[in-house]
Amino acid sequence: MNPRDYLLESFSIAVRAADPAHIVPQYLPSPPKGRTLVVGAGKAAAAMALAVENSWPPDAPLDGLVITRYGHQLPTCRIKVVEAGHPIPDQNGEQASRHMLSAVKTLGAEDLLLCLLSGGGSSLLALPIDGISLHDLQQITHQLLCCGASIQEINTARKHLSAIQGGKLAAACKAPICALIISDVTGDQATHIASGPCTPDPTTFSDALAVLDHYHLNVPPPIKQKLLAGKNQPLDETPKPGSPIFTHVANKIIASAHQSLSAAADYFQRHQISALILGDTVTGESREIAKGYAALVKEIRFHPQWLKAPIALLSGGETTVTIKGEGRGGRNAEFLLSLLIELAGMADVYALACDTDGIDGTENNAGAVITPDSLMRAQQLGLSAQIFLDNNDAYTFFQQLNDLVMTGPTYTNVNDFRVILIL
Repeated sequence: MNPRDYLLESFSIAVRAADPAHIVPQYLPSPPKGRTLVVGAGKAAAAMALAVENSWPPDAPLDGLVITRYGHQLPTCRIKVVEAGHPIPDQNGEQASRHMLSAVKTLGAEDLLLCLLSGGGSSLLALPIDGISLHDLQQITHQLLCCGASIQEINTARKHLSAIQGGKLAAACKAPICALIISDVTGDQATHIASGPCTPDPTTFSDALAVLDHYHLNVPPPIKQKLLAGKNQPLDETPKPGSPIFTHVANKIIASAHQSLSAAADYFQRHQISALILGDTVTGESREIAKGYAALVKEIRFHPQWLKAPIALLSGGETTVTIKGEGRGGRNAEFLLSLLIELAGMADVYALACDTDGIDGTENNAGAVITPDSLMRAQQLGLSAQIFLDNNDAYTFFQQLNDLVMTGPTYTNVNDFRVILIL
């Protein structure tokens, strides 16, 4: 098999390992005496809702509303799907979140709230607290996404600006809650997935202020005022661990990056290629992480005492990009471009980096691939890899080489998938 095909097939297997159609039915609770309301948000929300519909008894009451990213809708019958803005929240998300919260408040003790959460839910559940406008929320979200903050830091701020996240959805519900969660964050902590609408929030208003201050953001005055007021009024805090609010809540992680990495590792081993999972919690600047991986590749190539080719180095997590240029490109393409520069055309080394949701950053590609001749082909086209990296323009670089990976929406999201294949 062509090495490029190994890369693409391993990515496909990793995505299938997180497919809601196969995973959700295993975790569904029994229907309650009353009605079941389904709510949710994320890039996998429509696929999760469809999986619920296909498995739920036809004579058991079921309705609800989930919010997903534009272009991610699927044909459901009993659960309404609304498309909204991601990664910048918009009015569709705000209106749908308001309807969702109102519906949850109608449930009683004999009913069930089934909450379907996945990556992207933080932006889609766009219901600002009183005194903050959607425009304010959009402004601060844009700044947080561009400053290099981790998703945990971003969500710490979001939870204290939201009327539905940070455990507030659970606080509004009198019925038992079953939250099924596809994890897209390192560490698989439910509080950071869709900003934890059904989980206790260990962070504070002070923590949120510290994030904004650390990155020297131009904070809209209403947001600054609300966070300062919350800091001085403990009663306004998000529900904390140990709160009785969560005694009727079950949060279940049903898919994660490690499951997908393990599925890909099994694939390589079936083809007599050793596989090493370097971790599913990799964070940091994409271009810097790539330098570390390049050093490992060189060690294996030139000093194979412990690890020998053929071998596939697998990793997941969520790297970040501090945007300083004006180009196009997500964190996975940026990782690959930096890796390409560091490897300098090393023979028999191939790599793929993609986001399992099919969208690398805000572009229309999942990621890209590199081959031993990528640098040479770029030079033949007059492309300087370093100039494109300096301009955060990895998308355009790989587009010129015809090395983008285009999948369209995958309807799931367990974060980044990276594989370096050394033959």
